[in-house]
Amino acid sequence: MDEGACRLLAKLAQEGPLSSMEEAISSGGSAAVQTAGGMHFGRSGDTLLHFAARRGHLDIVEYLVEQLGADVEVHNNDYKRPLHEAASMSHQACVSYLLREGAAVDSLKKADWTPLMMACTRRNLGVVQELLRRGADPALQNKDGWNSFHVACREGDPPVVRHLLAAAPDVWRTASKTRRTPLHTAGCTDSCGVTPFMDAVRNGHVSVARLLLEKHQASPTAADVLGAQALHQVAVTGQEEALRFLVRDLHVDVNQKATAEGHTSTIHTLLELGADLHARDQKGRTALHMACIGQHAAAARTLLQRGLRDSEDACGATAMQHARKPDVVRAFESGPPDPP
Repeated sequence: MDEGACRLLAKLAQEGPLSSMEEAISSGGSAAVQTAGGMHFGRSGDTLLHFAARRGHLDIVEYLVEQLGADVEVHNNDYKRPLHEAASMSHQACVSYLLREGAAVDSLKKADWTPLMMACTRRNLGVVQELLRRGADPALQNKDGWNSFHVACREGDPPVVRHLLAAAPDVWRTASKTRRTPLHTAGCTDSCGVTPFMDAVRNGHVSVARLLLEKHQASPTAADVLGAQALHQVAVTGQEEALRFLVRDLHVDVNQKATAEGHTSTIHTLLELGADLHARDQKGRTALHMACIGQHAAAARTLLQRGLRDSEDACGATAMQHARKPDVVRAFESGPPDPP
């Protein structure tokens, strides 16, 4: 087939309808019928079956497999199978069909991601259930040591997390190649020390964080190798609901060292929750120093307006000396309010 015909087939596999696909194949004669199902396209090396599975066109998927003999286990240049595509885009009907036709449920794409891991990046319990029914192993790990449970905790869908725990009660105990475990109770962390509980709260998934606490006693105060606890990571990402959950519900100390990332609303929330405006870190730096180091003008302005005066740290440097951007420098022009 010529280049134009190939482009048309790729377009029809993604957009349909099936009748147009059938017509295009028929017009190409017997050669098209024999070769179309196994053709690879572009830099990705996708096939027509990859395109159709990604878009959820079950009728085209069936046609390619049953009429053109497309291999359900064909892979592209990233070793993704059509099942990876269907699972990652939550197309349950395509997932079910491909599995019935013999697709390997735990096939590995680049970086050792399984279809179940891909499904756990979406909030579609049905696809996860279908893969597990067909024998998917939730404890398999990708090259970074993450299993499907880690992925589900990061994405924050409680039904998927609960179902994985019900299907494989010990999945939370799985330790990665870098000694990462899903929960702090296992006592091991990876080189960064980041766990699913931290991932859940810093992404604002309070319901998942509650689930991890209730089911497996995840520690809300364990820290990564930089000393940052879940509270610090929540402050960095500006997740105010999660921040209130940690402080009000779990009674995490709000005055522990945190990182200034310029979220002014989070600064207000921290202060409302009892944070000490004048607290200093081990280097004698205040939140104003950190805001200026990060060149966060709005944060610096907010702190000054709340009454935090500039001062020297342990090395004799003031916050203003760290100000480089004009808008950060201007934050100091009006000065803090007069003391009562």
